[in-house]
Amino acid sequence: MKFRTKTRYGMRAIVEIAKADRKKGILQKDISKNQGISIKYLDQIVHALKEAGLIENVKGKKSGYRITRNASDITVHQIHLAFEPEIAVIDCLSKDVECRLEDVCHTISFWTGLNQVIINYFNEVTLQDLMEGRNLHSQ
Repeated sequence: MKFRTKTRYGMRAIVEIAKADRKKGILQKDISKNQGISIKYLDQIVHALKEAGLIENVKGKKSGYRITRNASDITVHQIHLAFEPEIAVIDCLSKDVECRLEDVCHTISFWTGLNQVIINYFNEVTLQDLMEGRNLHSQ
């Protein structure tokens, strides 16, 4: 399983937005500069985060961005879903795939369990944790 660049950059961008002053927000050009993400690519990321209801403009067009709720209320899973339709460690677990070996596969329960561990972890870690650089795995 590999996470797309858009997802990884999206996580970096939303952390940058969450760290900004809630009244002013942060301008897209500043996110671009601070995170080394091109404006053109950041347009797509910002659009996805807005569509997911995770960020909003402070005053309207050409203004800064801010998160829509407390960072402790936004999970990594919610951020991930802004860019990907699901988490599936193998193709067989994807909603769009019908596995022809489903009835005879003896490993599907392993993959399903691993997939659920990842989903649970993504739901446990919040944007606040990312902002604070917490490593929840070591706790």
